[in-house]
Amino acid sequence: MAVPKRKHSNARTGSRRSHDHKTLVQRTLCKECATAILNHVVCPKCGFYMDRKVMEPKVKKKKRRA
Repeated sequence: MAVPKRKHSNARTGSRRSHDHKTLVQRTLCKECATAILNHVVCPKCGFYMDRKVMEPKVKKKKRRA
């Protein structure tokens, strides 16, 4: 089995890992309500997807204080 003869330097290791960074999540604005949503996802506020209403938005119930 091959074994490295010398330790890789920090610069060499860093240059190898230069493309391993995180990328930002792509978001778009909903055409109906202008909410920032993920691509190819139904808008949770208005229920529109691809210029069509596909579901009713979920309504959060308010907690009653005792």
